[in-house]
Amino acid sequence: MATIHVDIVSAEGDLHHGEAAMVFAPAEEGEVGIAPRHAPLLTRLKPGALRVKQEDGTELSFFVGGGILEVQPHLVTVLADTAIRAKDVDEAAAEQARQRAQEAMSKAKSDLDLARAQAELAQAAALAHFLEKIKKATR
Repeated sequence: MATIHVDIVSAEGDLHHGEAAMVFAPAEEGEVGIAPRHAPLLTRLKPGALRVKQEDGTELSFFVGGGILEVQPHLVTVLADTAIRAKDVDEAAAEQARQRAQEAMSKAKSDLDLARAQAELAQAAALAHFLEKIKKATR
């Protein structure tokens, strides 16, 4: 079976390096699926689930808070603003982040403050959706 090498890194450090049969990423224009020998691609990522389907059929799930996706025929590089392994997501911390973003929106004094708060809220909402999907998958 053909594979593609996947590197996932964020400001916090390296998250994953390995081979995959398929990668699914939340591009700004919609989810993209990347198979081995995919055409070169460079796109921005929006907050959401990044899935790496391994050769044995198992999937590794990550949450990315935005970033850049670069695809070469034998390499996928994810440069994430923030990234978390599914198993490391803290549900309480995610809820606190959502509450902080809502509070920041209500206290925004300028258009820039409001835009930042909206971006934080969008990321918190995407993380909440990611958590819901993880819970459903483990039932």
